[in-house]
Amino acid sequence: MCGEREREGELARVDRGSHSVTTVHQEPLCQAGISVLGARLGHVVRKMTTPQPLVLCGPSGAGKSTLMKKLTDEFVNNFGFSVSHTTRQPRAGEEHGVHYFFVTRQEMQEAISSGEFIEHAEYSGNLYGTSKKAVQDVLSKGKICILDIDMQGVIQVKNTDLKAQCVFIRPPSIEDLKKRLLARGTETEESLARRLNVAEKEMEYGALKGNFDLVVVNDEVDQAYQELRAFMLPAIQLQNSN
Repeated sequence: MCGEREREGELARVDRGSHSVTTVHQEPLCQAGISVLGARLGHVVRKMTTPQPLVLCGPSGAGKSTLMKKLTDEFVNNFGFSVSHTTRQPRAGEEHGVHYFFVTRQEMQEAISSGEFIEHAEYSGNLYGTSKKAVQDVLSKGKICILDIDMQGVIQVKNTDLKAQCVFIRPPSIEDLKKRLLARGTETEESLARRLNVAEKEMEYGALKGNFDLVVVNDEVDQAYQELRAFMLPAIQLQNSN
């Protein structure tokens, strides 16, 4: 899934591709011409009503997974997750095509070179990425595709024609984030330092105007969720009306 990777590093973007506008000259139309025009207009309408993907970005420990679960639990039929690719070995209980598509480094590098990926990055010697097909598979079902990616991924997505809504989830402060990570009981001194270093860069990027459509400070979960929910509600209502 496009879940949070075991990442230690960098940021993410997402760009907005613009829809093309076709000018139709008013001329006498035969029945065949009307059919062709109808097909063209239908294509334009389908393009305009395709759900925009939702990109979530933020430091590890900021609470993205919690907010994402609350959103998908409430709107069960509206969201879908793409399945990411990785070159790392499967862990116990992980299934190919469910948790990840597990591929070789050569296979993934060739796919990246041929432009098949929206975003990709390398962590701890393994490649991870989101393919165009994985996102399209979700969108073709009329669902809003959620991408939980880092700063690197956001930057790459912003350079594609993927029209996405981008949300940055951040803790109130680095000090608060440190407390949350320590409370997990899973961080070594070294890994904690790495995560906090990355988090500082991500929070600097998230604070820059124009990088995200919404920035949510996750100080209190229910309040943070209401902000995210209110932001996504127009897209959900539009989706339900189609």
